[in-house]
Amino acid sequence: MIQTPPSPSLEWCLFLDVDGTLIDFTDSPLDTCADAELTALLGDVAERLGGALALVSGRSIEYLDALFAPLRLPAAGLHGVERRKASGALHGASFVDSQLDRARAALKALVSANPGTILEDKGRTLAVHFRMAPQTEDAVREAVRELATPLGSNYHIQGGNMMLEIKPSGFTKAAAIKAFMQEPPFCGRKPVFVGDDLTDKDGLKAVEDQGGISVAVGDRVRGQYQLDDAAAVRNWLQAIAALHDSHRE
Repeated sequence: MIQTPPSPSLEWCLFLDVDGTLIDFTDSPLDTCADAELTALLGDVAERLGGALALVSGRSIEYLDALFAPLRLPAAGLHGVERRKASGALHGASFVDSQLDRARAALKALVSANPGTILEDKGRTLAVHFRMAPQTEDAVREAVRELATPLGSNYHIQGGNMMLEIKPSGFTKAAAIKAFMQEPPFCGRKPVFVGDDLTDKDGLKAVEDQGGISVAVGDRVRGQYQLDDAAAVRNWLQAIAALHDSHRE
């Protein structure tokens, strides 16, 4: 039985995954779009929480800014490889990692040979999606593993929903959340993280370890509380946007 999250509070700070959490998955990651209603809702929630809302996503910050324009929210992109503080200061500036060039070329050839697979080149990470070609999963896994091995311990494979990604080691959504929690306007608040995928497991645990609230979307991961899908997340966010100062706890 799905347990809905507790009544929202203005004392929360909120960390939100994007794909599968705020927006339903699409066949191609390139087809993802956010409607004006969702963008306005995120702006309202951020305002109600005094700016203490951050996107924590596998997407790049540049992509998130385009997706939710004109909003420029605090954000952790590429699973924490890059992060923009509420002040606007950016850590882990985006660039094309030349150490991934061999893998980049090989994965381009892989997707060319396997129709339905997609390479998402994010500069510092490489993700192969096989949602439209699930029969290629074994081949994709083998190829990604073979390409990641020569890169050594500085890189690792991040699994996700019908995708595999080669990314730098040492960066996680959990670490990004912990960094935000040391900074205004997040510090001193109760952290709440909402995510749906294997890439969100460490973020869910991170807020639990800090006495916060973990909310899982769907059934791929478990949190203290569950929401059915992206539509349910939106309804829940609307309750936060409707909070008034008299609800402070």
